[in-house]
Amino acid sequence: MAAETTCIGARPWSSLYEPRVAGAVIPENGDMLSCFRAAVARNPAGIALRYFEETWTYAQLDERSDALGAWMNDRGVASGDRVTVILQNVPAFVLLAIAVWKLNATPVPTNPMYRGEELARILSDAAPKMVLCDARQAGVVAEALALARIAAIVLHTDSAGGQATLAPAIFGPEAEPLAGSYRLESILGDNAGRRPPEVAAAGSDLGLLMYTSGTTGRPKGAMLSHANLAFNARVTTTWMDHDPQSIILAVAPFFHITGFVSHLASAIDAASTMLLPFRMVPEIVLDLVRTYRPTHTVAAITAFNALMGVPGVGPDDFASLKRVYSGGAPIPPSLRDRIREKLGIDIYPGFGMTETAAPTHYAPFGLRVPVDEASGALAIGVPVFKTDAIIADDEGREVKPGVAGELLLRGPQIMSGYRHLADESAATLAGGWMHSGDIAVMDAEGWFYIVDRKKDVIIASGFKVWPREVEDCLYTHEAVREAAVIGIADAYRGETVKAFVSLRADAQTSANELQEYCRDRLAGYKCPRIIELLPELPKTITGKIQRNVLRGS
Repeated sequence: MAAETTCIGARPWSSLYEPRVAGAVIPENGDMLSCFRAAVARNPAGIALRYFEETWTYAQLDERSDALGAWMNDRGVASGDRVTVILQNVPAFVLLAIAVWKLNATPVPTNPMYRGEELARILSDAAPKMVLCDARQAGVVAEALALARIAAIVLHTDSAGGQATLAPAIFGPEAEPLAGSYRLESILGDNAGRRPPEVAAAGSDLGLLMYTSGTTGRPKGAMLSHANLAFNARVTTTWMDHDPQSIILAVAPFFHITGFVSHLASAIDAASTMLLPFRMVPEIVLDLVRTYRPTHTVAAITAFNALMGVPGVGPDDFASLKRVYSGGAPIPPSLRDRIREKLGIDIYPGFGMTETAAPTHYAPFGLRVPVDEASGALAIGVPVFKTDAIIADDEGREVKPGVAGELLLRGPQIMSGYRHLADESAATLAGGWMHSGDIAVMDAEGWFYIVDRKKDVIIASGFKVWPREVEDCLYTHEAVREAAVIGIADAYRGETVKAFVSLRADAQTSANELQEYCRDRLAGYKCPRIIELLPELPKTITGKIQRNVLRGS
């Protein structure tokens, strides 16, 4: 258990808050269903969803989720049941989440890029009563249900419906829906005007079952309550200064915690508009930005990196954006500066996890985000209101500012545990703190810096090497687009440093040149002994570079 500390009592970071943030309170709507009903009452005619040319008002979203909820109730979906949604960022995703909440059931978002065996592992653990997918996923869903031995009711939709302006390649070829499945659009038409039984959700009820990406092992289902979601929806609304006139570019996937909370839940809390791009295709996202002029977004740094590569892009394209944040992966300071120069965007960092319902940290808007002198890491921000964070040693004792240790977290957004994994839940939440697995540093002002993942540290000749520090060095080279560093076995040193690099379009360099570049800037034991140039680095759908895949290559 972490020791009692003066840091927690003092919360030095609170002096960095904007006045509006400092006075924020836990939301009066302690569950997401109440948040949605408040949004409908506040802004019924306002646009809730814009999906290219298609728009849904909050009143329409309410009516259509009523119709779907009534149909689902007829087929036995009830309080405590789980319903899986396997879609990109389309209106049907939001519709299903709200309909499920209206029955006090639990949405279970799942990556539509998963193949049969990957999806089956999640379905087997979640045991959903129903599954909603795109008709193009029929074969994968059928395979996964068979492998999981789940007899779920399947609904299908057409994400390309009405989107004649988009190339078919974006959606994939048309496919026959799964035999015996139900068409969502028909359900809405046949049940228009119906309402499900009136249900009230409590803050302690399960509002979301979100599975971790599984990049380091089997996926784990983080159990997030309605109160967890409602709190972090309000955190994001307050920090981003969302209101009913805000247009949120929903570029982070809804099936990932960042998109679900920082886009979907926050937009509902503020009665704002969600601008849905289907998925992150740089040219399409840029076209939406130019056409509909969004005001806010949160996205992985790789999304901004990709936008820089679109021909003709420039600062004028993003002039409508008032606040832009990035999370999900560390931000190399040199890449942040390059994005500012190319796109005119000031990116503010944030930090969160699936287990914390997204944000525990945001950089205060308007302040210069510092860089840690010792590690070269850009700050991830400061703890959000009502949230505690400390840096602890291996025995769980808090260390002094400037000393590296594991980041421990405590607040209203922390999950109750992992589904069916009591031992892992107890270890992760030991002593009343969420153990992040990240090595971090806090400075005297209360800024936090992620040094690296605890499990990723490389021990070369007895010296610790943090991959992120080497990656940040590589990112400063003008030819480097992306970089990832791992440790590999070495008979002499125990481990040595290997880097994987992809280059910018039309850039030229060699592995030897990059090694020399690093030697001029890093201690010898930190320099990559091996550098492999690749056309692309493997990434999750949310933009995180997959070091585990590289370790196996």
